[in-house]
Amino acid sequence: MVEMEHTTCCVVGGGPAGMMLGLLLARAGVEVTVLEKHSDFLRDFRGDTVHPTTLDLLEDLGLGERFDALPQSRLTEVAFPVDSGQTMQVFGDLAQLRRLNVRHPYIAMVPQWDLLDLLADAGRAEPTFTLRMDTEVTGVVREHGHVAGVRYRTADGGTGELHADLTVACDGRGSVLRAESGLPVTEYDVPIDAWWFRLPRHAHETASALSPRIGDGRFAVVIPREGYFQIAYLGRKGTDAQLRARGLEAFRADVAELVPEFADRMDAITSMDEVKHLDVRLNRLRRWNTEGLLCIGDAAHAMSPIGGVGINLAVQDAVAAATQLAGPLREGTLTTSDVAQVRNRRLLPTVLVQGLQRLMHKAIAVPALQGRLDGPPAPMIELMRRVPAARVVPAYLIGVGFRPERAPEFARRKPVPAV
Repeated sequence: MVEMEHTTCCVVGGGPAGMMLGLLLARAGVEVTVLEKHSDFLRDFRGDTVHPTTLDLLEDLGLGERFDALPQSRLTEVAFPVDSGQTMQVFGDLAQLRRLNVRHPYIAMVPQWDLLDLLADAGRAEPTFTLRMDTEVTGVVREHGHVAGVRYRTADGGTGELHADLTVACDGRGSVLRAESGLPVTEYDVPIDAWWFRLPRHAHETASALSPRIGDGRFAVVIPREGYFQIAYLGRKGTDAQLRARGLEAFRADVAELVPEFADRMDAITSMDEVKHLDVRLNRLRRWNTEGLLCIGDAAHAMSPIGGVGINLAVQDAVAAATQLAGPLREGTLTTSDVAQVRNRRLLPTVLVQGLQRLMHKAIAVPALQGRLDGPPAPMIELMRRVPAARVVPAYLIGVGFRPERAPEFARRKPVPAV
């Protein structure tokens, strides 16, 4: 038997965009139901970067103290090692970050599941918020050619339909709803893939810099985390099978050669199963909505991991969507034009960020993997040395970005103390 229910807004996907959108709409008094296919949020090597604009948002929502209590490391710079171990601070030191108009001059590295649990707890405090785990969306419900909700399947095999005035796809770059919508997508060539793994971090290692490493046709980014280092190892697109065929010892040797200070701990990787492959995609819907459906976050625009800005953009999409749509949803006056305004507001920052990522692929990633680059590009080094103030530019682009969104007034709350 198919169970049929109704909600004002059905949010598909309990990632950062979906959970943020659900919380904000609920605080506006909109009946919102978030459907998440997994039983929990515990998935490794998801985006864990929480940028200054998102930290500001959490503060405005009254969640800053609870977020600060989560286990986290804080990145205050991005530093390329050059010239016998010296570093060039591309991101800038803490003092330079404080020149930005932000309350939190750092990037917080927090396990994504902790952030999502925080948002879920805040959502449950709102009477119009419902989060349903173990509920996988399998398709859309159509009425008179419009999307009128979703079909779903639960972990125990039950099926149902959830009808909604608006359905929002926040289910990532492999979005079921986007695939069924028929919305046209522009796919960009991506020359790289990424492999994620972790290595132990010794107690005396107090690094607070995200550190790219380039040399001998290899490229990695070292991210200091609480108790370990998270490594993004970049390679040519489509070479996962080749990398694995070379075997564990060859992979350990490659990483140790690129990051010599980690040679003493490479045996911590005991299997290539611990090296997780990410098929990097970069694309963008030409339209983000159709009648009854809106796509945001990765469902609207898959991002490269370059710059680590994917979560920040997804959260900003959610804030813009809630700000634009809360009133019409609550009052039952929602129009297709209202929904289209979300893309109109968020398209420019999306295009600019993707343009920068494509430029970084071309100017840094590809030459590095071809062995034509063994450090940051020489013009970049010269600019940073001659004009130290220029270091604030990448700080702003990474930490703040284009058109940051602020929490709508209806969602703001006084601080909630950490338990």
